[in-house]
Amino acid sequence: SLLQEQSALRRAFFFSMWEFCLSAWRSGFRSRSVHAILVLGVLLVGVAYLSSSFSPRQPMTVALDVGLSGMRFSLVLFALFWVQELVGREIERRTVMYALSYPVSRGVYIIGRYLGILGLLALATLLLGMLLWLTTFFVGVAYEQGFRLALGFPFWVTVFGVWVDAALVAAFALWIASLSTVPMLPVALGAAFAVAGKSLGAVIDYLERGADNDPLFVSKFTPLIETIQWVLPDLSRLDWRVWPMYDLSPGLPTIALALLMAAGYSIVMLGLAVLTFSRREFS
Repeated sequence: SLLQEQSALRRAFFFSMWEFCLSAWRSGFRSRSVHAILVLGVLLVGVAYLSSSFSPRQPMTVALDVGLSGMRFSLVLFALFWVQELVGREIERRTVMYALSYPVSRGVYIIGRYLGILGLLALATLLLGMLLWLTTFFVGVAYEQGFRLALGFPFWVTVFGVWVDAALVAAFALWIASLSTVPMLPVALGAAFAVAGKSLGAVIDYLERGADNDPLFVSKFTPLIETIQWVLPDLSRLDWRVWPMYDLSPGLPTIALALLMAAGYSIVMLGLAVLTFSRREFS
């Protein structure tokens, strides 16, 4: 019957998506470049521990600040190289044709790969977050500072924001990979996107403060930045480190709006990736 056919199609849809997701996990764990980035992430957390010795008054705060910056950097690299390994390289080598031989739409492949990358990023975020938490905790044992950090719920909410940031960058890089014919273009443009998105908030704040009392500069660049805001997300909104570092909550509305921005932009990028990949010709 028609209902049975629709049910079978739904099962095939989710089964195929799950298979693409699992294959992304297996390929992601085997990637040598990812192993190198993981070592880099661990080293950056080690740098966070060593940096605490430069501030005898607030060693835990300095360690946490440097460690979160290292996490954001490492996870963006994770996201870009996983997109390159799991999508870009398969397109380059034409091994993607084996995946497309499944009796499902190409969009299933893109969504399955993205979900696999999100899972890999979640695992990397959890491991680096736990390592950073332990590092900050042991810094507190070795040194004393005037106030304690909020290493409970505020810390893990901040770590979650770091994961959302990397997931958004991965969605953009996936769209680039779906249309690119240059192997490393997703990595290059994804890195530029991440840097620009993280810098946008600082530029906006600088203009709002008067740009060092330079009204000509403000009048010249404010319209440009306002236009860029419609295209480029402000990734600095996902950085809530002041909460665990100084116990200054950004507030639920601020967090909710930042998550809504990230979710909306990621959905748009994923939709563009599905549309582009579905129309792409493979010779």
